[in-house]
Amino acid sequence: MLDLERLRALHSVATYGSVSAAADVLHVTTSAVSQQLAKLERETGQKLLERNGRGVRLTDAAELLVAHAERILSLVEQAQADLEAHRGSVVGQLTVASFPTAIRGLMPAALRALRADHPGLRVQLLEEDPMRSMPLVSRGDFDMAVVQDWNNEPLPMPEGLHKGVICDDVADVALPSTHPLAGRDSIDLKELAGDPWISSSPDSICCDWLLRTLRAVDSEPSIDHMAYEFATQLSLVSAGLGNAILPRLGRCDVPPGVAIVPLSDPLSRRVYAVWREEAARRPAIRAALGALRAAVPSDLPAVAAISH
Repeated sequence: MLDLERLRALHSVATYGSVSAAADVLHVTTSAVSQQLAKLERETGQKLLERNGRGVRLTDAAELLVAHAERILSLVEQAQADLEAHRGSVVGQLTVASFPTAIRGLMPAALRALRADHPGLRVQLLEEDPMRSMPLVSRGDFDMAVVQDWNNEPLPMPEGLHKGVICDDVADVALPSTHPLAGRDSIDLKELAGDPWISSSPDSICCDWLLRTLRAVDSEPSIDHMAYEFATQLSLVSAGLGNAILPRLGRCDVPPGVAIVPLSDPLSRRVYAVWREEAARRPAIRAALGALRAAVPSDLPAVAAISH
């Protein structure tokens, strides 16, 4: 009989392209993955990997077995979800990937509540950008991802995923206090055309969104400085080095020298959780979603608790 963990090891090598990458995802050593694959070759009587330069490639037999492994692993996950739903207990392990500001603004309170209410549940958390976290959920590497998209730029939803809305996160403009418009009650983004801007790091979803948003009101935005953390962006604004658009969920203490001004035409991002269809019945998924909704700060607008 084929061993499930050995099939999982082969599936991970096929998905990530190497033994070392599979080991990283499975949180084991490369030697452990190699041993699992060697045992699987003995079980099947087939050669599964061949040398390909410095790496490996799957044989035809391995490709055939991987196709079956995908279906087998999906059925196993569905069986586990059905058993948990039948038992009705929030237990086991839940792996969650989340973008940084949700980790800071939502996760501490949510994880504390889950630990208090469901001591039989172990949650493992990884910080990851939404463009990378959703494929991790689709592939089965994580059970859930907390992601976000902007009202003027929705994030594509991969097939086979469900989502549940957590909150809407409104964005404001952070200006140096010496800026001519710093004392306004609200501001139109077009009034800041030509100003220097501070953005998230270039590989982040927030940087791509900021560039497209500013280009809609300016020919080409001037991004003089990039910093991943919003606290760092605020420090740069305080030094008079540019403006920033900051969601309220990710905003920390505002330093002296910074004016926070709402936008007259509000920009907001929707924060939601995603999970695979096979896991939809897991009580742990529902409990985590409920804890995240309960952790939303009071200054953010409430949204309907919808999922699909």
